[in-house]
Amino acid sequence: MRRVIEKIIENILRLSGLTTTIIILLMVVFLFKEGFGLFKNPVVERGHVLCVNASNKIEYLNSREIKLIFDGEIENWNKLGGENLPIEVFRFNEIFSRYSEEEFGEDYKKLPEKLGEVISSSPGIIAFLPTQYAPSMPQVKTLAEEKIGGADFFGGVEWIPTAVPSPQFGVLPLVLGTLLVSLIAILIALPLGLGVAVYISELANDGTRKILKPAVELLAGIPSVVYGFFGLVVLVPLVQKALNLPVGETAFTGSLVLAIMALPTIITVAEDAMRSTPSAMREASLALGATHWQTIYRVIIPYASSGISAAVILGIGRAVGETMAVLMVTGNAAVIPTSLFAPIRTIPAAIAAELGEAPAGGAHYQALFMLGCILFMITLVMSIASELISKRQPGKGV
Repeated sequence: MRRVIEKIIENILRLSGLTTTIIILLMVVFLFKEGFGLFKNPVVERGHVLCVNASNKIEYLNSREIKLIFDGEIENWNKLGGENLPIEVFRFNEIFSRYSEEEFGEDYKKLPEKLGEVISSSPGIIAFLPTQYAPSMPQVKTLAEEKIGGADFFGGVEWIPTAVPSPQFGVLPLVLGTLLVSLIAILIALPLGLGVAVYISELANDGTRKILKPAVELLAGIPSVVYGFFGLVVLVPLVQKALNLPVGETAFTGSLVLAIMALPTIITVAEDAMRSTPSAMREASLALGATHWQTIYRVIIPYASSGISAAVILGIGRAVGETMAVLMVTGNAAVIPTSLFAPIRTIPAAIAAELGEAPAGGAHYQALFMLGCILFMITLVMSIASELISKRQPGKGV
């Protein structure tokens, strides 16, 4: 009977593990399926087209060129390889100021015809129109429908998903913002975390260690929104006043909050690695005449180097994936970071802030899933690196 029960429990655990693995794989497949759907979308807002005069030599425009035209930063077709003609931007609602209601006919049946008249009469015009009203006549040319490409997404320098007529999905500002705050956070947290780990492992007495170790581990359980609230109420005004900045919501403030959040992970993992150093190595070092401090930095830290490295990578992973705390204290500005003391936006913050407003299945929605794919790959690489480093043979650095 006992063996039967053990067999049943074994099968339940095996089924549980298999189910969990399948669910995780399905989640990853869903994430990448939704994300890569972005590259099937046209650069122009879905359901709309760009029309020009048939005499215009331009056949297609990329996302960046369309934005610059409609922002008024490109004013002549010769800058795009066309003729020396000034660009006239025409938006759909302008047609109603040119004609009366009666001229459109019943149920606006003559609306495409009137749009065609406007376009055919202006050689330099570019019109942003709903597809259903696009005129079909020889004097009007519809620009080729370009798809959002990898260069637009991975090399784009602007993240403006609500831009009209061409949303901008340049991920570069978000990636650079994420890497900036994470790197600075680790540069702040690493020496502090390593110092605390050395103290708890090698210098503190048993009573102090029994208090400090659970206290540090307790910090890891504090919700991130609490850290964010602390940063918003305490650190933001402090940074703004101390550095005489226009605003306190900066990359530096986010780095400080992330450094505090990464400390428990770094301290705990590094301290465990140091405590695992064999007593024989400590005693041999002291027997050879080394001081306590020499033993720490010449024997214990090198021996525990793989564990310390894993602690650093896990700390970076915590910083990279953080959402609410960073969203609250970094200013949430999706721009290329030019200073540590300017507002930025990270990938997790962008997903959290925009996913609720993005129409399901649209380009914006899929772009946010693509951000999730990038974040997944970053954290996957860090997890694999941490696993490989932690499996290195201890003591190789001695």
